Amino acid sequence: MRQLSISVVFVRAVLKYAVAHGLDPVNLLRENRISPRLLDEGDALISIERFADLQVSTIVAMGDEGLGYGAQALPLGTWSMMCHAVIHCETVGKALARYCRFFGLFQQVATPTLRLEGDSAIVRLQPDPGQQGIDSYAAELSLFNCHRFMSWLASELLPAQAFNFTHAAPPHVDQYRPMFAGNPVNFEQAHTEMVLKAALLELPVTQNEQSLARFLRHPVLALLTQQYDQASWTARVKQLLRKDMVNMPELEPVAATLDVHPQTLRRRLGKEGTSFSELKGQVRRDVALHFLGKQGLSIEEIAHRAGFSESSAFIRAFKGWTGVTPYTYRKGL
Repeated sequence: MRQLSISVVFVRAVLKYAVAHGLDPVNLLRENRISPRLLDEGDALISIERFADLQVSTIVAMGDEGLGYGAQALPLGTWSMMCHAVIHCETVGKALARYCRFFGLFQQVATPTLRLEGDSAIVRLQPDPGQQGIDSYAAELSLFNCHRFMSWLASELLPAQAFNFTHAAPPHVDQYRPMFAGNPVNFEQAHTEMVLKAALLELPVTQNEQSLARFLRHPVLALLTQQYDQASWTARVKQLLRKDMVNMPELEPVAATLDVHPQTLRRRLGKEGTSFSELKGQVRRDVALHFLGKQGLSIEEIAHRAGFSESSAFIRAFKGWTGVTPYTYRKGL
């Protein structure tokens, strides 16, 4: 299973309009085994599974797939109907055009539009009339969903030339690397948009009604965790690191196993938006967050499984990742 984590910043964004809809954010968090105390920790992380479940729970409780960000609610079932509307398209380009037309039927915070400029295909978000600009999270979520859904249709993580946003870079800017798959992310731009090579529009849609039924069991989690390019250097390094968490190898032996020079591996990981040291930290962090959600495992055992020889070192590292100790984190689950 691929184990991932996400900043609590995005949890706050999901819950931004909960109170306005008569909901208790604390109850929503507890129902999804997320400690409310984590909201006060700027650098806290939670598992991607908990985040996905919280987003779905909040959508259902609000009765709004737009999480309250739009001028009007997106009724429950909107995303499912969009999926059924595009699943029989022959190409990504036709699916993307239909995707934009579909969401253009609703009054929301922003409407996606598709345009071709030279050899680029641009999905640009247009603020709906009456809206004062586009909320930063709504913009990020809209482009994230569009990119990941089109990637799912093609069974290929589509490379983007850029994701552009009009808002300023946030303090948690490091979270945008995994969110947008290592593609360039730019802030304070003239438009909110995703820029792709136009040639990608000719890719065939590889999904069908049967695979769509599986996807719709938990589309939020599917979009967050989908991974197609198992041949990427990031995926190959992570796979080697996970094989022996206790004696996690250093860069040189990993490079030797992959039959490349260490400097070459550094360069290739850099092109994928990461580094060897970042991957080691990510693997340890995500394993720890995963096992903290399991019953019956002591902190000492989790520390061992995450590759720490001493619990004290694990506790210090975990507090650096999440802002709280593993004991405090577990109490909130």
